[in-house]
Amino acid sequence: MFRKYHKKKVSSRNDYEKPPGYGEAASSRITRMSTPKPVMYLGSTTEFQRPGTAVVPGTPFRGATGFRSGTSFKPTTSFKANVRDPSARAGTSSFRPGTSIVTVNRPMTAVRGAGYTSHGKPFDPLNQAASVPVPPLDLQKDESPEGKIRHQEMKIMELVESSCYAHAEGDFRRALSKAKEASNKERNLIKMQEQVGLAETHNMDLTFEVLFNLGNQYFANELYQEALNTYQMIIKNKMFSNGQSLKINMGNIYLKQGRYEMAIKMFRMALDQMSNVHKNLRIKIMHNIAMVFIKMGQWYEAVTNLEYIMSEQACHRAGLHLVVCSRALEDRDQMKNAFNSLLSVPMNMDDEDKYNLEQDNPEDSLIASVTRNDDLHNYEITKRKEAEFCILNAAKLIAPLIEDSFSAGYDWCVAAIKKSEYARLASDLEINKAVMFLKQKQMSEAINTLKAFEKDANIAINAAVNLTFIYFVQGDYETATTYGQVIESSSVKIPEGFVNLGACMMVQNQYDKAKSCFKAAIELNSDHFEAIYNLGLVLKKQQRHEEALECFQRFSGSLALLPCVIYQVANLMELIEDSEAAADTYQQLLGLVPADAEVLQKLGELYDREGDKQQAHHYHSESFRYYPGTLSVIEWLGSYYIEMQVVEKALIYFEKAAVMQPNEPKWNMMVAACHRRSGNMHKALTLYQEIHKQFPDNTECLRFLVRLCSDLGMREAQDYIMELKKLEKSKEVRERVNSSRPGSRRSHSGLSSRGGSGFSTVMENIISSPVSSASRNLRNSRVTNLHDRTGSTDSGLGTIDTSYTDPLGPQPVRPRTGANKPMDFEDFDNEELGDDLLPE
Repeated sequence: MFRKYHKKKVSSRNDYEKPPGYGEAASSRITRMSTPKPVMYLGSTTEFQRPGTAVVPGTPFRGATGFRSGTSFKPTTSFKANVRDPSARAGTSSFRPGTSIVTVNRPMTAVRGAGYTSHGKPFDPLNQAASVPVPPLDLQKDESPEGKIRHQEMKIMELVESSCYAHAEGDFRRALSKAKEASNKERNLIKMQEQVGLAETHNMDLTFEVLFNLGNQYFANELYQEALNTYQMIIKNKMFSNGQSLKINMGNIYLKQGRYEMAIKMFRMALDQMSNVHKNLRIKIMHNIAMVFIKMGQWYEAVTNLEYIMSEQACHRAGLHLVVCSRALEDRDQMKNAFNSLLSVPMNMDDEDKYNLEQDNPEDSLIASVTRNDDLHNYEITKRKEAEFCILNAAKLIAPLIEDSFSAGYDWCVAAIKKSEYARLASDLEINKAVMFLKQKQMSEAINTLKAFEKDANIAINAAVNLTFIYFVQGDYETATTYGQVIESSSVKIPEGFVNLGACMMVQNQYDKAKSCFKAAIELNSDHFEAIYNLGLVLKKQQRHEEALECFQRFSGSLALLPCVIYQVANLMELIEDSEAAADTYQQLLGLVPADAEVLQKLGELYDREGDKQQAHHYHSESFRYYPGTLSVIEWLGSYYIEMQVVEKALIYFEKAAVMQPNEPKWNMMVAACHRRSGNMHKALTLYQEIHKQFPDNTECLRFLVRLCSDLGMREAQDYIMELKKLEKSKEVRERVNSSRPGSRRSHSGLSSRGGSGFSTVMENIISSPVSSASRNLRNSRVTNLHDRTGSTDSGLGTIDTSYTDPLGPQPVRPRTGANKPMDFEDFDNEELGDDLLPE
């Protein structure tokens, strides 16, 4: 029957050598480690054999694992479990040598699943089986070493692809992490192949892809040294046939690092090892070398490379760079030759008329509608714009140098362009010539240049736009409006023309017309910055603050972060009385311009209106620190310290204001009042006398002089009283004369025409407490006594009012703590005083 198997000492304690035919039930699990074999159908039987267990007549018999008997192998864990299982030893399959019939494996048990069946169907009265989705058939996993290697390679390629997708989306960090993960898995794959003896079958293309992607991701994340090391690994490996081309990448890295010598070395090594078949790539490498020479300032070497490029494969970029190098060398002939070489570069493009929808043939119109926005047409547009950019910038570079004058140089460039296939750019170049005249502040030449295009219908609109701008800058709004109306009546509508015309209307206070112009510009270009901004200003002028705020809030991205836009938004929020939002917006503006004194002053005024004096003082102080020349800030700070009863600090600010405006008596009056408030009467008197000498018509100064001289008992008080009477008498006479004239207005200010009142706009807001009648009577009695002592008997002038108003506001009233109510002496009428209360 069967040979007895004997135990053989192998690496594992469950590894046995199996005789032929043993363990058929476990053979289906063992075959997963070996190469799967196809299913074989034998004879006319309907039974089929599992892969790996078929027996073909006439062939040497093999065991269940496909190995010859007598060999040993290391089974998997599943096989070890089946060896211990007694059911695996009790023949679960039948096999008779010499036959080719393979029977189906006998079931492990003779007992069926419990449950009532009817007509061969399971008991399911609720039909629940129909609602449960049938899971798809699971494909049998390949557990062989080759299968595992292929599976690992697929995972590595998925990581490389996801890294490339992340790089394309701009997520460079995630791309680098995926590339590192792919590199780690690739190293683990090499170790796995070495362990199973399949190192020779390693896919070198996969290694190249992994390392190349890793180097690119290092470069994208600006890890230049790691990228260089990765590229160096590829270059040193001789098995990579295309590794030498990576020296171009290394040269680009050295160029980024500013190591120009190493960059040139790498580019030249790549150029030497590059085959002549790759002509385009060789030209690009030479262009890179020329750019490095330009960075180094070696113009002759750069010109040599660029001239070779223009002779072999000319392009617009190389021609522009050649013009730049010639401009740096200041060689007129070289500049002209380089510009002619640039103009000789062919466009190799069809005419734009074929994309015009208005064609004579209906078929051509249909073709034009289809090809108007395809990729090829977009590519042609991009190439044409690049050519125009290079030619116009090259002309602007060399025009001031190639001839004796700027205008003659532009004329030479225009003549050269008209002779080439880029003749339509000549008019644009002349427009640029006018713009250059504007930059050089040669207004007359610019106007003459632009007026020459009035007869050219194609360029007349652009010329009119520039002429409108020139006359607007010069302040000639009528002429600017005339050229703006030419743009409005033209068949070609451009938004810049409507913007300029609207600006002219806005300056002339024609806000409705200006608004219509700006709206027309927005209809032509919904994202036109100048049109939206000016429309917001017009609406703000018309007191339509909410609509204006919507205009300024339309900006997004970098435009919304412009300081002018943020300021307008904050100011409009302030006008609609949304103080909290306005303060937040001003704070955002301070993040962009932290040293703007006007913004700091605005914040101080906001907090002052809200009653937060501490924050208001902070921002006013910061505004004064950045720009100490704002009189309104100085006045607020001075009044703040007066209110806080710190006269010494207020004196500092008023003295600065007096220096800034020496002809304004208000500030000197403030300084004198500060000295008087602090108790320095003699200094105050001296200042009042100096103010009176400089401004003899100032009645307030005379009143203060009368008051001080009276308090100090000086004889000059009578003189000042006489002067004050004469001044008031002359004022009354002038007022009567002015009032008798037809259409005249009588002034009720009572102040001199020179504005020497000494009042402050901020001080008017301070509530002045009434002066007690006792103090007023005492002051009047002193003045009367002084008048009597001097012996003045001028009764014709009458009695003079020497009262005055303190420009610093009333002094703080001292608290009354002596008694709560006056003593009533009537209570003591009927009482007799004791002897103890009488004096001794």
